[in-house]
Amino acid sequence: MSSSALEGRPTHDDALLAEIREYWNNHIHDLELATQPVGTAGFFQELAEYRFDKLHYLPRVVDFSAYRDKQLLEIGCGVGIDLVRFARAGALVTGIDLAEVSIDLARRNFAQEGLAANLQVMNGEALQFEANSFDVAYVHGVLQYTADAQKMINEVHRVLRPGGEAILMVYNKYSWLNLLSRLMKVDLEHQDAPVLRLYSIKEFKNLLRPFAEAKIVPERFPVKTRLHHGIKATLYNDLFVTGFNCLPKAMIRPFGWHILALARK
Repeated sequence: MSSSALEGRPTHDDALLAEIREYWNNHIHDLELATQPVGTAGFFQELAEYRFDKLHYLPRVVDFSAYRDKQLLEIGCGVGIDLVRFARAGALVTGIDLAEVSIDLARRNFAQEGLAANLQVMNGEALQFEANSFDVAYVHGVLQYTADAQKMINEVHRVLRPGGEAILMVYNKYSWLNLLSRLMKVDLEHQDAPVLRLYSIKEFKNLLRPFAEAKIVPERFPVKTRLHHGIKATLYNDLFVTGFNCLPKAMIRPFGWHILALARK
């Protein structure tokens, strides 16, 4: 077979990316918590309130107001909940996502907010931007679901300007939540996704080799669930959450569910 014929054939990576795209087109993050019609102002407000209740650490660790007039790229922007926060504070935002449904909803979200954004369907492992295009890249909760996390990291590094900042997050394989999931036999959120990889802090640092520096911040400790119900949820909310959060922070910090990296090119 000729090389030209081979170039046109779909690869295993193409098939996996197509599977990932299909999954996320059918699984809007936190959709099950919404009571308002999809795409309405109330819908986006509900998702934002739930997200920042569950991830109450995020505005403390990530200063959404610090990037006025900066070119900021979010990879895996979903319906734009975090990206709206950056835009409200004056960042010049671009958001991409592999899922067409997410980008359509993100456009509606920004239109209702009266905010500008460049929103595109795009593969974060093959960004269609010139090198040195952005001051900031935000990749929160995406690397663990992508086909090749190192490719995405390398692309983030490429499109950042010298001295540019990357804010990235993966799930911690040695976390309280992963252990609890195994003990209680309750699946992790989106455990049925085509790809879900958990990382140790060492493995995450290894992914970040292209960057000149990277600060690792384990975060996301137990908060009461609104997603699960029944006896397991009651025990979790009333006993586990309260007990865990009484432990000394120095003891539990390495076991946060989220491993956040603040990296610089």
